[in-house]
Amino acid sequence: MLTRKQHELICFIADRLAETGVSPSFEEMKDALELKSKSGVHRLISALEERGFLRRLPNRARALEVLKMPEVKAAAKKAAPTVAPSVSAPLPTPANDVIEIPLHGRIAAGVPIEAMEGATMLPVPAALLGSGEHYALEVSGDSMVEAGILDGDYALIRRQEVARDGEIVVALIDDSEATLKFFRHEGGMVRLDPANRSYDPQRYRPDQVRVQGRLAGLLRRY
Repeated sequence: MLTRKQHELICFIADRLAETGVSPSFEEMKDALELKSKSGVHRLISALEERGFLRRLPNRARALEVLKMPEVKAAAKKAAPTVAPSVSAPLPTPANDVIEIPLHGRIAAGVPIEAMEGATMLPVPAALLGSGEHYALEVSGDSMVEAGILDGDYALIRRQEVARDGEIVVALIDDSEATLKFFRHEGGMVRLDPANRSYDPQRYRPDQVRVQGRLAGLLRRY
């Protein structure tokens, strides 16, 4: 059995997720439950976590996942399905989720440069990423400007070792240098195409090129 306040909080969070896809803030939860401080909200959330009703999503800012609902709430939803979803229905992913992915140095969008590894983490909105494992690289150069990829952008890369013609990939050349280019096959060669008319395509033997991932998105700071 949940206390009245615990029941009110789990219902408030579930309703807000169903309506907006965004977890309510601690301030909003405090006001909704008419609590005097946010410490009371923390205690309620911890109690709901211990009882298996809630889960805090790791590496994500202000994100809560409802794992199950109290029986009274679930029964009410059967009569009024337009309110928050029932226990068996998946709740929407909070739209404000942030995931931290590894930031591996700078990558040339022009002439290939040495692939750099680093331990820095970059916070990225989850909506920019799909399934799979991702990492980020800071773009250096202007050879992909016609594809909207500018110097200083952060390229969000989905790890994969194969690519289709026309995809933008991170290509590791001779196991030492990396570049961001359009990937294409040309006869028995691999052609890496820039998106800038000032640069020429680069051609390599297939054994010289290893695909390290495909471009999944971009982050830009202003």
